[in-house]
Amino acid sequence: MLDNVPEVKPYNQSQGKKEQVAEMFNNIAFRYDFLNSLLSLGIHKGWRKKAVAILKAKQPQIILDVASGTGDFAIEALKTNTKKVIGVDISEGMLNVGKEKLKKLNLTDKIELQVADAEHLPFTDNYFDAITVGFGVRNFENLELGLKDMLRVLKPNGDLVIIEFSKPTGLFSYVYKIYFKHITPAIGKLFSKDHRAYSYLPESVEAFPYGEKFCTILSKCGYTNVSFKVLTFGVASIYVATK
Repeated sequence: MLDNVPEVKPYNQSQGKKEQVAEMFNNIAFRYDFLNSLLSLGIHKGWRKKAVAILKAKQPQIILDVASGTGDFAIEALKTNTKKVIGVDISEGMLNVGKEKLKKLNLTDKIELQVADAEHLPFTDNYFDAITVGFGVRNFENLELGLKDMLRVLKPNGDLVIIEFSKPTGLFSYVYKIYFKHITPAIGKLFSKDHRAYSYLPESVEAFPYGEKFCTILSKCGYTNVSFKVLTFGVASIYVATK
């Protein structure tokens, strides 16, 4: 755990975060895509398009999508004209939903989904041309360990592109806080039947070291050319870094 960064867990403080995060996403997997679109009003799709556009110019041949969930970021990553995307996640329930989606879209030859931990990736050094992570790094049990292992499997001059929630400032922040801290948990609880999953969401965002703080962590872990871009009044940010 990083210094001065509180560790937020979905259910309780006595068990490991990783196991709880996997359990949480297994619980909500059947409703995840629906709630994702509902609660973000579909804006998350545009965020992924912007992230993938950053990679497209480099024409990566093989991409790793960490915290792949139901595979939406992996599917969007195909627009880089990559030959292969491998998606990993600790939630088997989320990946099962993603696999069914890939079958319907006839993409099983282009995208492979498998259970794996970002902190101990089952790949050799310098394997991937690019790595994407969509709303997953704040769920890592050990953020630096996960970032360093992604660096290990990234090829020299390869790019890491992360989308993660941040916190708006100014007048919009008041509307955001009401929606994110009160309306989001209520809707999430109603549809997912998990009492904690969508309360954990704003809590984990509140604790995450976003913006320049996260860029500093990426640099500390060995990444270069680190930068970030704010999205939708600061609701989320895209972070870009190179090995």
